[in-house]
Amino acid sequence: MSEHQTYVKLSEEKLIPKSDILSLLRTYNCYHEGKNFQLRTREEDGELILEGLLNIYWGLRRPIRLQMYDDNERFRLNRNDRSAVAKQLSESNNNSLSRETGPAGGDVGGQEEEDSPQLLRTRSDASFMQVQRRSKTHTARDLQRLRTHRFSINGHFYNHKTSVFTPAYGSVTNVRVNSSMTTGQVLNLLLHKFRVENKSEEFVLYMVHESGERTRLRDGEYPLVARVLYGPCEKISKILITEADLGEEVTYDVAQYIKFEIPVLDSFVEKLKEEEEREINKLTKKYSALKSMIQHQLDCRAHTSDRV
Repeated sequence: MSEHQTYVKLSEEKLIPKSDILSLLRTYNCYHEGKNFQLRTREEDGELILEGLLNIYWGLRRPIRLQMYDDNERFRLNRNDRSAVAKQLSESNNNSLSRETGPAGGDVGGQEEEDSPQLLRTRSDASFMQVQRRSKTHTARDLQRLRTHRFSINGHFYNHKTSVFTPAYGSVTNVRVNSSMTTGQVLNLLLHKFRVENKSEEFVLYMVHESGERTRLRDGEYPLVARVLYGPCEKISKILITEADLGEEVTYDVAQYIKFEIPVLDSFVEKLKEEEEREINKLTKKYSALKSMIQHQLDCRAHTSDRV
């Protein structure tokens, strides 16, 4: 092994040679050629850093809560202003719905990059902002505003009536991350992007494979490195966010049976029961024979001692 061989962390315990990561990265970027999901590299203190967009699929079964206010902004309305505000909110919602792309909104398919100059943005209804089209040039103030902007979840922006809702299962979103960010940091970034009020400890990330195998990304792991390691095709493997108490790991051995129909699984169970019965009978006969032999030896010794 070369003395100058460098490594990239997959987790606190696992390291991958830099050369292997660069080889996988070439394949990854070739797959995403011409798209916004190609990853960039840079060196920081002698360490290779990957950065770019990471797709995460919603797999929640329970509703989440969206924050009521953006960046601690507060608005107090008197009675005379309420009718005007209600009208403004209605117009804002109509504009945002008419400009969404596709039935599931801006995050569908994960093909919209969050920094795209043509991406429409809407502040939350709590901020009373109209839909605006971004210009191609940005001032420092504009960039700061975009960093603190409230994004939609598949077209759903905050409003008082639907601040608690469940994202469509299997829909996709993305966050801009780098390879030094752990699972917990990626979760925090995702929740902050959408102003989700729930704590990050309530959620976990899984790497879900086409076979049905499901592996949890631990707190000390680096999701972007895992994404590169498992390859770019999300039909084969993808990252899923679920509730911490509802998620469950599925091993490869178990995953082989998941996609079978119930009658087929029932037949498997019957065969296993039959095999279990055969093994029980075999063991019962074996130990019954041993018991008889031991008992016979004990009886012989008892008779011998009586004669003496």
